[in-house]
Amino acid sequence: MNVYVVLKQTFDTEEKIVIREGAVSEDGVKFVINPYDEYAVEEAIRLKEQSGGQVTVVSVGPDRAAEALRTALAMGADEAVLISDDRLADEYAVSEALAAFFADKDYDLILGGNFSVDNGAGQVAVRLAELLGVPHVSSIVKLEATGGSAVVRRDAEGDLETLDVALPAVFTAQQGLNEPRYPSLPGIMKAKKKPFKQLTANDLGLSAERLEARTARTSLSLPPARQAGQILQGELPQQAAKLVELLRTQSNAL
Repeated sequence: MNVYVVLKQTFDTEEKIVIREGAVSEDGVKFVINPYDEYAVEEAIRLKEQSGGQVTVVSVGPDRAAEALRTALAMGADEAVLISDDRLADEYAVSEALAAFFADKDYDLILGGNFSVDNGAGQVAVRLAELLGVPHVSSIVKLEATGGSAVVRRDAEGDLETLDVALPAVFTAQQGLNEPRYPSLPGIMKAKKKPFKQLTANDLGLSAERLEARTARTSLSLPPARQAGQILQGELPQQAAKLVELLRTQSNAL
């Protein structure tokens, strides 16, 4: 089974977000594989262990994203591809780049995360499936692939849906699909010798129109600091009266 995983490198979820001059500061920040994409990497490796085949991890991002790809190689992926080009600025352009990459590839499944923890857009996989003309199922928590089809269960906001999907297809992983493994020391050593290819938009033959972003960020700021809470004193009727007063005068809720 030939499985590809589309992954993104994001901030470690424990990192503190700092805004400087209208942009997120990356000074001293630790980057990791986007947590939802990590589930996709693990699932791809499990499929290879069960049925044989190959796992290729692909990322569109800056040069530093190579670290995330090498982590996936250390987990057990076979090959890695980094598409790095400053012109790939939004989800539309990233999807076009990935579609161009997959245009001549032979694949059974493409896996990815449900969304990235930085932008939270959840667009790339859906756009990619549409461009490739293959089925797409999001938020999967179980995957069984045999022959030319796959049975998946997806999280439907507290309920579960079971779907039988013809392959090739694109699936995005939700928390609960599996428990990602840690890279072992032998895996880390082997990762250094595994194929790693780096491409640009020019290598993929992307036209200027396909590279053009369809969205633009107009501003970026942190939410206002939360005010300290208040503990109301007195008997319950007094507390209730004070609460109503505060809602009227400070929160404009009434």
